[in-house]
Amino acid sequence: MRLVHLDLKGAAPRVSYLEQVFPLLSQLGANGILIEYEDMFPFKEELEVLRSPYAYSEEDIERIQQLAELHKLEVIPLVQTFGHVEFILKHEKYQHLREVERFPNSFNPHVPDTLALLKSILSQVMEKHRRSTWIHIGADEVFHLGEGVDSKNWMSYNKGDTGTIYLKHTKEVVGFITTQYWGLRVLMWDDMLRKISVGALQGERVGMALVIGSACPCGHPGRHRAWCLVLQGCRSWDAGLRDAGLRDADLGMPVWGMQVLECRSGGCRSWDVGGDGNALPCRYDHYSVLCELLPVSIPSLAICLQTLVNGGFTEETKRKVLDALGFQGMQLEQSMCEGRGAFPGAEIYHMVEQVNGHLKESVLKTLEEESGIKGWFSPYHRKRLFGNPRNMESFGSKVLKLHEDWEGFIHDLHAHLERVYFPDTVEEWMEENINPYLDQLRDLVRDYQ
Repeated sequence: MRLVHLDLKGAAPRVSYLEQVFPLLSQLGANGILIEYEDMFPFKEELEVLRSPYAYSEEDIERIQQLAELHKLEVIPLVQTFGHVEFILKHEKYQHLREVERFPNSFNPHVPDTLALLKSILSQVMEKHRRSTWIHIGADEVFHLGEGVDSKNWMSYNKGDTGTIYLKHTKEVVGFITTQYWGLRVLMWDDMLRKISVGALQGERVGMALVIGSACPCGHPGRHRAWCLVLQGCRSWDAGLRDAGLRDADLGMPVWGMQVLECRSGGCRSWDVGGDGNALPCRYDHYSVLCELLPVSIPSLAICLQTLVNGGFTEETKRKVLDALGFQGMQLEQSMCEGRGAFPGAEIYHMVEQVNGHLKESVLKTLEEESGIKGWFSPYHRKRLFGNPRNMESFGSKVLKLHEDWEGFIHDLHAHLERVYFPDTVEEWMEENINPYLDQLRDLVRDYQ
């Protein structure tokens, strides 16, 4: 299985855009979509507080599955059941379920209401995914596990450790799923299991498959296989590539070469898009800034998928990627494509390139290097509203032209983004990537006029 992870904790695309993207993913070699809805799922009744104002409707969820089925993409819902639950625990209604009272990252597994809540969430999600044969329970990065009062008391009384707590809770979740949904297979991330010794796992029949996120920290990939054997019957997917786009939370463009190297060396079969990259990254967590947008990451994703399908990044792989995306050439080391491209969102891809490569540079160069501004239109002049028109006119036309050009460009970019994303995503992306620089130019023009 070659899964593309759509992590929707940020920059969730409109269904109309997925309608364009799914055929491309299938063409590039994907055969499944791992969808981490978070607050984009249309939770109802007692769970309605979890919904984003722009959450997908029930009709949207059905349409996504129909589109996936049409293009031979298996849909696997991902429901976080231990860590990465900020979208739940940030609400006052569920604050009492936090492992550590101050932090909304992870569940307290000792409170009966935690499992009851998870049963409700899992039931609502699976009700809308009756065709799915897999479910992913996340269970990665359970920050602060063992630091809560209840966990400390439990470990003291039971002479246990955080590994025991982790397995106990995870088995309860899996037990509910396997009892309630006969034949449904369970996936989880492996990072927390790396902290548990093989010996401690002896005799545990968890009944789930691991998705290995990266190489073993100790440098011995064989330990993953040992865990799989201990867990009896698990399937291990080596995922050498966690992010099909980036490593830093605030980067706007992916770095392709790094991803292909990891893909080739790790033999990966699963990776995060978006966003965690993530190519849809999204965000690293519910509170972080947006990462790169899905249209911006499609070339990176295409390279990785085709590298997997063809067994390496060969000239044939490169040709197939170029044909699929409508580019004429590619510079892997520079993460650049030649030509306009003909894939969904290509306009956004190129316009974000322009923003990243020229907006900040052009504005700061004008503000810091234009001698007329530095000498005759300083912050002191602007604050006190005085200046000599003769000197101001020496730079005025240049500044006004730069402002006009960028405002026109941003207007077009805004329109393209609105076709793909909901208003909250567009507003946030503009605030993070455009306004810090363009607002300086806008202020200067306002004062000049």
